[in-house]
Amino acid sequence: MTSLRTRMTEDMQIRNLAVHTQNTYLLQIALFARHFNKSPELLGPEQIRTYQVYLTNERKLATSSILIAIAALRFLYKVTLKKNWVLDEIIPAPKKPQKLPVILSPEEVIQFLNCVASIKHRVILTTCYAAGLRISEAICLKPSAIDSKRMVVRVEQGKGQKDRYVMLSPKLLATLRDWWRVERPQHWLFPGDKTGQHISKDTVEHACQKAHRLCHIPKPITPHSLRHAFAVHLLEQGTDVRTIQLLLGHRSLATTARYLRIATTKVCSTTSPLDLLPHPVSTEAKPATPQYF
Repeated sequence: MTSLRTRMTEDMQIRNLAVHTQNTYLLQIALFARHFNKSPELLGPEQIRTYQVYLTNERKLATSSILIAIAALRFLYKVTLKKNWVLDEIIPAPKKPQKLPVILSPEEVIQFLNCVASIKHRVILTTCYAAGLRISEAICLKPSAIDSKRMVVRVEQGKGQKDRYVMLSPKLLATLRDWWRVERPQHWLFPGDKTGQHISKDTVEHACQKAHRLCHIPKPITPHSLRHAFAVHLLEQGTDVRTIQLLLGHRSLATTARYLRIATTKVCSTTSPLDLLPHPVSTEAKPATPQYF
């Protein structure tokens, strides 16, 4: 391990960055250095610009992937190498397209969950929908996190290393109790194949893809789709955005507010001006005017 890699690792540890973030940043910097076959200490703004052009035009990476590389480079040069740069100019970030998720209807949620073959996988995905959890949060649940007295689920160290409480619906409680009687889990609510470890994200995502093929729903479906459906279905039932923000664990209200653009009760509650016209618009084709010249 080079001294620069060690220093960057220590800088990330001091700031208590998540282990996954640390590994991702180190990988991105290693790819950057390998591209030029030089230490990043010997590279400057011109090489960074060349690398960004390479990622965009030759690698043709998605904007989200490029943003990860940008974040790693900014951390390296600002924090570890202490460059007094205007980062927005030296290491500019591409504008990320604002896309809205495709939302499953309640009927489609039922149809999908019924196609999940494994009881364990079905309970995990049901939990994601019932409590609005990220898949990474659901697989890390412990039996002690289920508080049936207060009817809440404690999510420990979710995204951003934050704890929060989410709702525990009576139906989810019954489902989790049935699961507990079948599996009798000890440390993890959803144990994996390896002793002492919880089930992996990849395993659940693979089961999700298999169920998606079986259910014949044309919409894209991932475990995160159930979290999106949770938010929109609550919004359509009249739950206020601030409450949904707390349940989802969003740092910014603006992140939660984008669901306002999806909820049918909000989008479809206004009458179209077409419906206000005094007479319906004719769809019959008019006879063509004869052409004499």
